[in-house]
Parts: sequence; structure tokens; C-alpha cells
Amino acid sequence: MSVPRRVGALLVVAVLAVASCGQAPRDGASTVERSVRVPPVDGGFDYQLGGSYDTKDVSVVVRDESAQPLAGVYNVCYVNGFQTQPGDGENWLQHRDTAVLRDGHAAAVVDPDWPDEYVLDPSTPAQRQVILDAVGPLIASCADKGFDAVELDNFDTFTRFRDAAAGHIEEQGAFELARSYTSLAHAEGLAIGQKNAAEAADRGRHEVGFDFAVAEECAAFSECGLYRRAYGPHVLQIEYTDNLPQPFDAVCASPDRAPQLVLRDRDLVARGAAGYAYEQCR
Repeated sequence: MSVPRRVGALLVVAVLAVASCGQAPRDGASTVERSVRVPPVDGGFDYQLGGSYDTKDVSVVVRDESAQPLAGVYNVCYVNGFQTQPGDGENWLQHRDTAVLRDGHAAAVVDPDWPDEYVLDPSTPAQRQVILDAVGPLIASCADKGFDAVELDNFDTFTRFRDAAAGHIEEQGAFELARSYTSLAHAEGLAIGQKNAAEAADRGRHEVGFDFAVAEECAAFSECGLYRRAYGPHVLQIEYTDNLPQPFDAVCASPDRAPQLVLRDRDLVARGAAGYAYEQCR
């Protein structure tokens, strides 16, 4: 991406932020949202973060930002927006240290479930700017490659890191960062999905301006209704084989389940790799 386009995009973000101040998006689409397309609600989808592979059986595919979109379907680009990208933690400690969350002993906080990812701290305007300077170009890269949308992972960090001793994230700062991501994605022509944080689904839709939701294990944690009430049918639901609350056919029969629902292996490995699992509702 060239510097002029990136600067232009950021200027658009600033204009959008001023223009939308105090305005919550309606259930259909705001002025900005009319320029983007949300994922189709039928046709099936696949969640391919652990390895990309061709498929003709879906209408929506989610792939990592480092991958290329799949021709002929709606493509969602995965970016880790609230934690460091896997393998990029040391780079953050060397060059963007001020935006890494610290615990009560001033040690950098890692996600206990993903120990190669440091948690980011968007609590102050300065910290948010550091994060945007790093993640903004990734969102722009998704648009340049031809993706239709972006999902920013780990929005729920503000719900998981609330203790001063273990690392505390200001909720307001997390929402401000999410709003900046939304403005930037829309300025690039991308829809943007809320990733997890079911308890914040209504606020994510109406305060942040997310266009759709990506919900991991909402059946396992009895959260699907929260997403559906906020986003209607515009929810991409992923359940995992190692944590199904009931047989998959029963999950598919639930009135709260998303129209686009897939069962995957926890590591999301590529088709043909050991451990691969994939199933759609019949």
C-alpha cells in the first residue's frame, strides 16, 4: 500500500468520526454502512484460520490477513485487533511497548490461552494511537487484497482483564478503539464484525457500529440469543468439536442458532491435515 492512500484513509476516518459523533447506527444501515456489504445469511461458511484451502460448498469464508481471499465467495479477513499477532510479540515489546498491557509487577501480560500473544492496552488515547498505527495497515491490506469484511479478534479482552494485579483494561478505551476500527474499516469499504463479547453485542451494534458478529461457541456458553437480538441473522457462528454442549444436530435445531453455523476442529487446520473436522447443518 502506498503512503498517500493510507494518509487519505486516515483523513476519511477523522471526518467520519466527527460526522458520526453521538449518532448510533439504526438496525438497517447508517450512511457509512450502506457502502459496505454484510455477509450473506445462507449458503454456508467456513472458518479457515489455521490453513486455507479451496471449497465450493460455502458462500462465506474467513481467512487470516496473511492469506488471499477465495474467488467467488464473500471473504472475511481475520486480524487480531486487541492482542498481538501470533509471533509478533517481541516486535511490540521493542517498538510499541507502551501499548502492551502490564500487570501489577509491570510485566507484559500474555493471554493464558494463547501464550504467544501479548494483550494490548487501549485505555488511553496515546496507547490507542500506537495500536492503530500498527493494526490500521493490516485492515488496509485486507481491502487491498479484495476481502469484503474484517473481523477484529479479542474485543472481549476488557471483560477478561479487569484486575489491577493481573492487568486492567479500561472498558471505555476498548470501545473507543473498536469505534476507530469500525471507522477505518468502513473508510476502506469493508464491513466489520464484532468478535465474541456476547454481553456487549447490543452496544457493539449500536454504539460501536459493527455490521455483523462472529461468535465462537455461543451454543456452548448459551450466548447465541444475545448475538441474534443485536444482529438478527447477521451472525457467523463457530462451534468446536471438543466443547459441544449437545450433539451437533441438536445445536442446529436450536431457535437461537445463527443461519451461518459451522462445526470445526479447535486448531482450524486445513482440509487433509491431521485432526481436521468440518460439518455444516443439514
